[in-house]
Amino acid sequence: MSNSAASLDIKKALAAYLSGFMTDDRNRLFDRIIKHRTRYITVVLEDIYQPHNASAVLRTCDCFGIQDVHIIENRYEYNLNPDVALGSSNWLSIKRYNTGSDNTTGCLEMLKQEGYRIVATTPYANDTLLTDFDIEAGKFALVFGTEKEGLSTVAKNLADEFVKIPMYGFTESFNISVSAALSLFHLSEKMRHSSIGWHLTEEERVDVQLDWMRYSIRDSSLIEKKFFELIEKNAK
Repeated sequence: MSNSAASLDIKKALAAYLSGFMTDDRNRLFDRIIKHRTRYITVVLEDIYQPHNASAVLRTCDCFGIQDVHIIENRYEYNLNPDVALGSSNWLSIKRYNTGSDNTTGCLEMLKQEGYRIVATTPYANDTLLTDFDIEAGKFALVFGTEKEGLSTVAKNLADEFVKIPMYGFTESFNISVSAALSLFHLSEKMRHSSIGWHLTEEERVDVQLDWMRYSIRDSSLIEKKFFELIEKNAK
């Protein structure tokens, strides 16, 4: 058995062990929701300084099954608004970029290396309407910019594609939380009704559920420690 297969087996055994410390209803809920999670679409927030807007986007991501959110903090630090997020951040895999002088480049280049298309959500010379966006060309990261200035020049220069929401009124833009909700609803529904392999891998499902369990179970770190002590004891 390969090391990766052995590692997955241990993770699955740990998940089964931790499930015994949750109610049957909770376990069934996790099993139901994990089937709808995806990393085919991911979301990037660049310098979103209004907590209620960023928190609303997190809530939207959870509702539409988007597992990963990347938060870039160049000028503004992201602060969660619990009244808006309603606990959604506990169920998402959130990565924050705030240690460098150019966190936008660091984030977007990493996503490119992972095979994501960088899709800037802003009007541009060669943009595509949201309704015409090709979801089958490969997994993609939707990048949303700050409320006032929009996306930075760095983000635009690193973008592979540009997408915009059709509008027919006098106002020239949507609020970022509305823009994210419209984009994710349309694109996630289009994805789910396609033949794209958008589901999490088996190992990704186990990893995410383990994170959910650790959040849900009191003293989960002590329980997990006990599990590995039992594994070590049985191995002797």
